[in-house]
Amino acid sequence: QNNRKRKQATSSGPANSTGTGNTVGPSANSPPSTPSTHTPEGLAVAGNMRHVPKNLMMYGADGTGLASSSNQMDDLEPFGDVGSLDDNVESFLSNDEGDARDIFAALKSPTEPNPPASKGFTFSEVNCWRTSNSKIVCCNFSSDGKILASAGHEKKAVLWNMETFQTQYLPEEHSLIITDVRFRPNSTQLATSSFDRTVKLWNITDPAFSQHTFTGHNYSVTSLDFHPKKTELLCSCDGNGEIRYWNVAQHSCIRVIKGGTAQIRFQPSTGQFLAAASESVVSIFDVETHTKKYTLQV
Repeated sequence: QNNRKRKQATSSGPANSTGTGNTVGPSANSPPSTPSTHTPEGLAVAGNMRHVPKNLMMYGADGTGLASSSNQMDDLEPFGDVGSLDDNVESFLSNDEGDARDIFAALKSPTEPNPPASKGFTFSEVNCWRTSNSKIVCCNFSSDGKILASAGHEKKAVLWNMETFQTQYLPEEHSLIITDVRFRPNSTQLATSSFDRTVKLWNITDPAFSQHTFTGHNYSVTSLDFHPKKTELLCSCDGNGEIRYWNVAQHSCIRVIKGGTAQIRFQPSTGQFLAAASESVVSIFDVETHTKKYTLQV
């Protein structure tokens, strides 16, 4: 399974290159802070992470940490169009050591059918909606919590009204699956990224067509996010580790850096930092200076 290769998603046409508009457990010498949970095979999972043979490492701005981008398209396997969700997660772990796969398998089959709720809060299913059999790979709430957007293999986003539970589809303008969807803070605008190498801007008050298509990525776009304060600033990353800063008001690309292939997220509230994930590395960038401040490696 470790050597299994999956078919990669490709774009149907060339893209414009001009740019237009873990949490880690305690150390091995520390006692677990919470009781551990055991599977029938005796594998400790929840409270005892000492069985995971990886340590947290932090590097400064001059340290190494980012992996080579030559094989970054392998990171796109979780979005693949074959196999079940469990298969995709296990495929994502396929290059990891056996312990990680064993933990995932144990978490899929808890020993207790109804585990006791944690003190202070509970989780319960409020509703379950299904509009198609296509896989959903991303979702995001609007700032007021009234609209939920979801998207994935169907190549178009779905808007869910959280008060009426009615749905509305955005047009299928992406030619390949959608990898991420994010609302612009305190706005009716949202953005979607896709394997077709584009980012599209939408307004849910006029969802008949997208407001703008941002091109410039030469690889599948895997993630995007809006700045929490400078809300006209949108970032996106692709499978080759390229991060693009877009001004959605001017419909233009304002900066390109390298650093993330899987997911990018701005620091909430302040937006001082941008976190970019790539394989086993998370790079932390200063948004103002565009310099890498830290490299976190699991």
